[in-house]
Amino acid sequence: MTKTSRTAFLWFRSDNRKSAIQNPKWAGLFAIIVALTVCGARAEAQQPTKIPRIGILPPGPISERVHLWESFRQGLRELGYVEGKNIILVFPSEEIKTEQLPRLAAELVSLKPDVIVAPTTPAAQAAMNATRTIPIVMPTTIDPVGTGLVSSLARPGGNATGLTSIASDLSGKRIELLKEVVPGASHIAVLSNPSSASVPPQMRETKVAAQALGVRLQLLEVRGIDDFEKVFRAATKERASALIMLDDAFVFTHRTEIVKLATKGRLPAIYGFTESVEAGGLMSYAANLSYMYRRAAVYIDKILKGAKPAELPVEQPTKFEFVINLKAAKQIGLTIPPTVLARADKIIR
Repeated sequence: MTKTSRTAFLWFRSDNRKSAIQNPKWAGLFAIIVALTVCGARAEAQQPTKIPRIGILPPGPISERVHLWESFRQGLRELGYVEGKNIILVFPSEEIKTEQLPRLAAELVSLKPDVIVAPTTPAAQAAMNATRTIPIVMPTTIDPVGTGLVSSLARPGGNATGLTSIASDLSGKRIELLKEVVPGASHIAVLSNPSSASVPPQMRETKVAAQALGVRLQLLEVRGIDDFEKVFRAATKERASALIMLDDAFVFTHRTEIVKLATKGRLPAIYGFTESVEAGGLMSYAANLSYMYRRAAVYIDKILKGAKPAELPVEQPTKFEFVINLKAAKQIGLTIPPTVLARADKIIR
């Protein structure tokens, strides 16, 4: 193991430690990294049995996903894993960006973890490009077959398996819900990150659904944070009736900013993440990400006990949550029809 790799994946840099401790979002993660590094080294020195190490390749800043990683850790605890005793989690030492994934994946592979956890399609692709032998578990992907991550859902066939959110299949339902909430919506803006491998399958299904419902789409492409205000101005200029956001790690990271701009523009919007509604967005229709991260622990357990990723079927969600934020509706002057409210799984008042 090189000194560079150890620094990147096991320790916060010295100039980041103070802020990490003071930030409650980071406090738990700091404890993971320090305690597991110390306890793991002590355990390896005292026990002849090798402690499995799980390498984490986050799709974006961990500070925006603390609740998801806690769900993953909860899943491990439910299966009898105790961090620092019979399992070690190896996180990057600092916030990362999507464009860093290829380099970080190669660096993580050099540490020779027993399993790599790679949420989202870009993270999984980076991990697979770096190794075809180390098992890869995907807590959530959009279309693992269409993007070439697995041969089929039933028999993945390679070194990757896990769960899929099948978000591309939900595009039609999301547009239908928007049409029910905004009956006159004939022009819907579509916010997406075109550089993401997760987006094309969603965009195809969105266009098919829009055509069937007689809706004109306006594409709002964001590749960086400087694009957000620009595309929302374009939506306002073109008088978009509503907004649909396509799932992607980048827009998940910046969900709070997106929600604020949609509210400012009084634009009814539906999101692919419940977290966007919890951040103040109008509504979402999606699988529960926290549940999927917790379920990913089951794959870790099976692989550590000898199962081959190639033979572990990719799990699809059996339930989708429809969440509505009435506070957000009031802010943009929108009344949600009672028939729509009656179908909501959760209402934020």
